[in-house]
Amino acid sequence: MRALTFCGDLGHDAMSAVASIVSRIEVPAHALLAEEGEQSPYVYNVTAGTAKLYKSLPDGRTQVLGFLLPGDFLGLGDDRLGGLAAESLTRVSVCRFRRRDFENLQERIPVLGRRLLSLAQDEIARSREQMLLLGRKSARERLASFLLGLYDRLEARGEANDPLPLPMTRTDIGDYLGLTIETVSRTLAAFKRDGIISLDGVHAVRLLDPERMRSLATGDEADRMAAC
Repeated sequence: MRALTFCGDLGHDAMSAVASIVSRIEVPAHALLAEEGEQSPYVYNVTAGTAKLYKSLPDGRTQVLGFLLPGDFLGLGDDRLGGLAAESLTRVSVCRFRRRDFENLQERIPVLGRRLLSLAQDEIARSREQMLLLGRKSARERLASFLLGLYDRLEARGEANDPLPLPMTRTDIGDYLGLTIETVSRTLAAFKRDGIISLDGVHAVRLLDPERMRSLATGDEADRMAAC
């Protein structure tokens, strides 16, 4: 896990400095890691488990903004944690750093700052993909992109992805993709009927045809069907 988190490029002395300011926290499933708008003196790095980031809308609806996986940060660069709430979907382990100590460490260890910049750029790329999902893609394309994105993120972290765990509810997925729970369930059923996935219980799927799933995610399959 170390190679996939911000510690990956750090030598022995730098790791010793990190170890001197870190505390390790275990959070049970379905517990709040952070409340909306909470001012936190800490920065968190997820080392195990999955959590969701969300914001409550004035009309009572919820918008899920993302899912935290091992290696992801919460509260980096913002003492109000981006104005978002964070809730554990499974049992979650985090490394917790006091913000002031963490910022001082970045000044002392330039490679740490560069590593964090790389992680921030990855997060920006995911945010742009989310904008594309909500703005331009169909329901099938959105769900295919979501499944593949989660599959690829877990693979990059060396985490199990076959079957692909889905600790989030269908409602969470819909709130992330801008779809109703009925559309999410119906689209998953269509993927199963078409032989693209199989359902492994409620909280896991197997990608039976990854290439076709990628064609769906990019819109290539829709283009082929239109051409026919």
